[in-house]
Amino acid sequence: MATILLSAAGAALGGMTNATIFGLTGAVIGRAVGATVGRVIDQRLMGAGAEAIEQGRVERFRFTGAGEGAPVARLFGRMRLGGQVIWATQFVETRKKSGGGKGAAPQPKTVTYAYSVSLAVALCEGEIARVGRIWADGVEIDRQSVTMRVYTGREDQLPDPLIEAVEGAGEVPAYRGIAYVVFEDLDLSAYGNRVPQFSFEVVRRAQPQAPHLPAAAEMLRAVAMMPGTGEYALSTSAVAYDGALGSGGAANVSAEGGLSDFAQSLETLRDTLPSLGAVSLIYSWFGDDLRAGSCRVKPKVEDRGRKAKKHRWTVGGLTRKDAEEIARDADDRPVYGGTPADDSVIEAITAIHAGGQQVMFYPFLLMEVLAGNGLPDPWGGTEQAKLPWRGRITGDLAPGHPDSPDGTPANAAAVAAFFGTVTAADFTVSAGEVAYHGPEEWTYSRFILHCAALCAAAGGVAAFCIGSEMRGLTQMRDDAGFPAVARYRALAADVRALLPDAQLTYAADWSEYFGYHPQDGSGDVYFHLDPLWADDEIDFIGIDNYMPTADWREGIDHTDAQDWEAIHDLDYLRANIEGGEGGAWYLPHPRGSGRAAPGADCRWRSGRGLGLCLQGAAGVVGLGPSRAARRRAAVGGQPLGAAIQAHPLYRIRMRGHRQRRQPAQRVPRRKKRRKRHPAPFERAARRPDPGAIPARRDVPLAGSGEQPRLRGLWRPDAGDGPRLCLGLGCAALAGLSQ
Repeated sequence: MATILLSAAGAALGGMTNATIFGLTGAVIGRAVGATVGRVIDQRLMGAGAEAIEQGRVERFRFTGAGEGAPVARLFGRMRLGGQVIWATQFVETRKKSGGGKGAAPQPKTVTYAYSVSLAVALCEGEIARVGRIWADGVEIDRQSVTMRVYTGREDQLPDPLIEAVEGAGEVPAYRGIAYVVFEDLDLSAYGNRVPQFSFEVVRRAQPQAPHLPAAAEMLRAVAMMPGTGEYALSTSAVAYDGALGSGGAANVSAEGGLSDFAQSLETLRDTLPSLGAVSLIYSWFGDDLRAGSCRVKPKVEDRGRKAKKHRWTVGGLTRKDAEEIARDADDRPVYGGTPADDSVIEAITAIHAGGQQVMFYPFLLMEVLAGNGLPDPWGGTEQAKLPWRGRITGDLAPGHPDSPDGTPANAAAVAAFFGTVTAADFTVSAGEVAYHGPEEWTYSRFILHCAALCAAAGGVAAFCIGSEMRGLTQMRDDAGFPAVARYRALAADVRALLPDAQLTYAADWSEYFGYHPQDGSGDVYFHLDPLWADDEIDFIGIDNYMPTADWREGIDHTDAQDWEAIHDLDYLRANIEGGEGGAWYLPHPRGSGRAAPGADCRWRSGRGLGLCLQGAAGVVGLGPSRAARRRAAVGGQPLGAAIQAHPLYRIRMRGHRQRRQPAQRVPRRKKRRKRHPAPFERAARRPDPGAIPARRDVPLAGSGEQPRLRGLWRPDAGDGPRLCLGLGCAALAGLSQ
């Protein structure tokens, strides 16, 4: 303001004279002089040359939640706690100057103060499982943005090294039995240069010294990590998509805190399951046809036009722009997540190993077949079912249908097309990278061997599945046997070349492992997986088992419906578990008296589980279908369990029939009868006889198309009498016993 006024006044005074200096009139000279004087005045009044301005300086600090004699919280389960400050350093002051300078118009000098502090906050009494989310002044903070250590309250925990460095060695308590956290050099700028009000999500399990029954979380030793889809779902790094305003966003971060979903899940998993020792890591590619000869197996993306910042999506040499997109539903959303990027899979395996857990890698084939596909259905439908189970993959026509290629060379050709010609030699593995240089085909072998190569690039895994639940595929027959089983054996050898130290298996469906029962009226049973189980490269037998809990039938005209109100009655389910659901003992006739003539054969009631016949001089002893009757039964005055253990001759046969899952039945309500449940029945008969030895004569010759129809364990003292048949076949047991 002074500059304007004085420049105007100087111009007026100078204009009163007619003199000129160097060609400049008096008005011009007066304006310049007035403006100069006015500028000096303005700078003095408005900051230039004034004392430096100080911002953010604090004269006195005060802690909230700190005091002598405050009670220590006791926590059970999961709760949000505030805590008590039990130790803190002096505040560290940092000064930052700005303003002043030469050249351009000088700015006011400013001194900005920032503060940091280190402190310890006690949470509760006793040992905790973990600290989850953290809030400062009610706002969740990113745990990666602070330096923090958690002491869980163990009785053997040691003093914090920072506190010892400040207070002196030997002068610091370890706060044993107290859970607390230590913040190191906490920047207070975001909180107005004061210590914020912290609160913590704390989880505490039942203490080890307290008498209690072990919880399920304490007993679980292995879990399956799902899902197996999502382009960056397995990445331990936070990934964001590029895009125009509003079209980007996080790819794999769903919660506050900045951790990726996988990293957050893994951290929570370890804290929740203290006995966790292994993780089954699921990873998916996609099939597009139930006809084995026409099915392509490929990795896919959710959106080709979307890119992630600093994280390229590549799978087996395939880039995002060259990959196919996942099919979309009526709402224009992908029906599955995309295949996880190679880098994210390696990160996931490395992270699991870093926490001390082992990895079982589980390749998972998802069928991307939507409604209205128009594809010929090998199972006889008008078109292939929507999003079908991979176990439905079979030949051009399934066994039992007219014109089915079952038992012909056409099935061998279809299996060969499905598996392809890729071998382990087509992959090059280096630290953190996998390169493919094989034939241009998208086949099942390429899928499985790519998975094995990823595991090798991550440093290896403890176990690896070469396939799972491919029921229809393994039961395809040509004129020489089961071609898919032979290809699985060859595939196991290729996987072994990439993973020499891993344990390999095939995870059979529970309706597949016990053998193939062709529905052609022959009554034949082929233990078609025995050559695979007995292969030198297969280390253990894997079964995906989904056994039912109860034996409820359709309608109300059955014993269970007469005794119980509904299938979801908890007492009914408990009684089934006590009675040994999954096992049944059978009579020569479904409703027989329990005793048959000497030498009679058992007839097997349609059902599932173990069937038992006791054969001896007195004849065949059987029990009716009532589970309660089986528990009450006695043989020669002995309880049935004791009779089974003592009987010198017995036979157990494994049978399996996938039964339809029945919904809960609505039955007329009536007064509930109180039932007395006997003690759990001792199922000693399920255990093989220690004196039994594998029957080597039943092991098929390598490469032989002959499939033995009955195998088992022979008792050395039984001659050609009863045998123990586990449905896995003697070949598998003999192979594992070598």
